[in-house]
Amino acid sequence: MSKKTNPTKSEPLRGMRILVGRARHQAGALSAELRQRGAEVIEIPFIEIRKPRSFRSLDAALQSLDAYDWLILTSANGVEAMWERLQKLHLTNSALDPLHIAAIGPATKKAIEQRGGNVAVVPEEYVAESVVRSLKNKVRGKRVLLVRAKVARDVIPQKLRQAGAHVDVVEAYETVVPQSSRRRLQAALKQTAKRPHVVTFTSSSTVRNFAELLGLGKRERASSLAGIRMASIGPVTSATLREFGLPVDISAKEFTIPGLVEAIVRAARRAAIDPD
Repeated sequence: MSKKTNPTKSEPLRGMRILVGRARHQAGALSAELRQRGAEVIEIPFIEIRKPRSFRSLDAALQSLDAYDWLILTSANGVEAMWERLQKLHLTNSALDPLHIAAIGPATKKAIEQRGGNVAVVPEEYVAESVVRSLKNKVRGKRVLLVRAKVARDVIPQKLRQAGAHVDVVEAYETVVPQSSRRRLQAALKQTAKRPHVVTFTSSSTVRNFAELLGLGKRERASSLAGIRMASIGPVTSATLREFGLPVDISAKEFTIPGLVEAIVRAARRAAIDPD
């Protein structure tokens, strides 16, 4: 890192501009941790969470929870949407008592526990493949309810069905591209005073939507992002970055928001990032 930034130990990211693209209502935690470490945070959402067109499938599953053995939740957004529907249907947490609940990671687990649910399984790594490894020996002959986004990877239902489970997948929310972010993003990349040193990605959806908001081909995209570091929360997000021709300059060892922040700090301390 250049001498003129002179970061302190308590603010290792001082002098750096970091773009946070999480959904507007979720950006706070990541932004706060980055600011605490001295970074200047630019918030431009790459993703917007919306209710699905219909809750019919989710409501039907929630009204038949006693038919299931396992419930799998893969995001805090899914937790929020599911509990909202439970309330709408006048169902209490007691409806979940017979179920074993699996959460994909600590943020999802925390969201469940804050609403009074009990989590039986959290995988060692916070990706779909690790969920499968944690459950494949527990679900043979069992009925599993997977609550997730409208568009998501099919690793969990496919692999658990191969392990002998009966899996129902229901949509709790959908993610869309926030078109209002297009002009702000393009302006931030063009203006030297606003151009970020790092862009953070917390899911494959944020990568895909970022590329769509840029509206460029792979070659033009690489040129427009020259000198900007891409920071990924985990291996699935990293794979999507590479799919879109973007580098993975920084990757979290622990696939969480704190893990992503610490990866950025480590990169800064290794002088991998050199702010203007």
